[in-house]
Amino acid sequence: MVTHSNTRRIEISPVTRVEGHGKVTIHLDEANRVTEARLHIVEFRGFERFIQGRPYWEMPVAVQRLCGICPVSHHLCAAKAIDHIVGGAKLTPTAEKMRRLMHYGQMFQSHCLHFFHLASPDLLFGFDSDPATRNVIGIIGANRDLAYQAIMMRKYGQEIIKATAGKKIHGTGAIPGGINKNLSVAERDALLVDIEQMKKWSRDAVELARQYSVTNIELVKTFASYESNYLSIIRRDGAMDLYDGGLRAIDAGGSTIFDHVPNAEYLDFIREGVRNWSYMKFPFIRSLGEERGWYRVGPLARMNTCDFIDTPEAEAARKDFKALTNGRPNHMTMAFHWARMIEVLHSIEMIERLLHDPDLQGTDLVVSGERAREGVGIIEAPRGTLFHHYRVGDDDLVTMCNLIVSTTSNNEGMNRSVRRVAEDCISGQPTITEGMLNRIEIAIRAYDPCLSCATHALGKMPLIAEIMGPDGNVIDRKVREP
Repeated sequence: MVTHSNTRRIEISPVTRVEGHGKVTIHLDEANRVTEARLHIVEFRGFERFIQGRPYWEMPVAVQRLCGICPVSHHLCAAKAIDHIVGGAKLTPTAEKMRRLMHYGQMFQSHCLHFFHLASPDLLFGFDSDPATRNVIGIIGANRDLAYQAIMMRKYGQEIIKATAGKKIHGTGAIPGGINKNLSVAERDALLVDIEQMKKWSRDAVELARQYSVTNIELVKTFASYESNYLSIIRRDGAMDLYDGGLRAIDAGGSTIFDHVPNAEYLDFIREGVRNWSYMKFPFIRSLGEERGWYRVGPLARMNTCDFIDTPEAEAARKDFKALTNGRPNHMTMAFHWARMIEVLHSIEMIERLLHDPDLQGTDLVVSGERAREGVGIIEAPRGTLFHHYRVGDDDLVTMCNLIVSTTSNNEGMNRSVRRVAEDCISGQPTITEGMLNRIEIAIRAYDPCLSCATHALGKMPLIAEIMGPDGNVIDRKVREP
């Protein structure tokens, strides 16, 4: 489609090897210079509306239908919000630790899924390698041991989820004010059998991501990268806490914008903007305004915002990671992968710690207290900070639901990465190459976006990219079938 007589448009639709459906449009002038590049989320997310009128106790189960990739994150975040409504925000030790175990199982399996199955083909085979083999099947053919490791690590995380949530996808373990089961001794012992192997593979994964970054440091420094603000939740002592904490935001230089903000006060610090070309919102830090206040979330943000990690091996890996930038914030978009694997190592360390905690066999599972009409839950999902906010009427039905999904917070960041790569790789080029298109997608994949959390689509779509001349005629066209 030609929007102006002197422009051309490249369209990548859909973006591949990500969860969900989106497209990229790149506009060029007559000299083939990039004038605009955008990531579009093309399907509509309606959960905030159609959840209204449902009983509040359905929320932990209902909202996780947003996604089959990260249902645990929505399940737990909604449960944390509803805890406040039933007066059960102070969980029993068994309930909190069971939820934490569930959450670390989710972090472990989700990060492994993305890194090994979706992102690693680009890193291992190269950006311009044959797309017929640049995929998980290619990984299996080229390195069966690595492929086996990837499958078994994800399987282990899924078993943690099953033991704590009741089933691997769309579980029911977290309920308002607590949980509905503890961890039996038999379940614990079965999970401990493979713990040493999982720790070894997690160390290897950190080293794989680290070696890629160090070996290709000049590429990593510049590819899709730029300075930004960062946001995450932080434990009271400054440690990274993926389950609970106050909000901390820092600027590009590492200075604190705000710190330890209680979950219920998030709207005093965060706002959501909209654009007429995307169904995803654009969150920003209220004090900085929409133009300067956008921020990034996720593994890279968490490494930048936390003071330390409360497990020894992951903390040593974090220090190594921070040394790359002499302790200052790391703005390298491709460093998301290294940070993600550090979180895999942290997750397995936490899983081991929790499995040895006798509180998991406790029988005090649920608490309740004074009822409230409003609750906010915030959690660190694999892709970043996740917000769930509910209001409930006198009839116990939900009257308001506000969700800020992790990928939404990275919306501006992903768009800037797309534009940076488009300017670096496509400007001045008269024809499309598959490698150019893949570079755009690699920039998006670094964020591990879960577009399913914001969109819903049916069927299969081919990837079609076209360059059109000023007269509207197609100059070049590439099609990739699903």
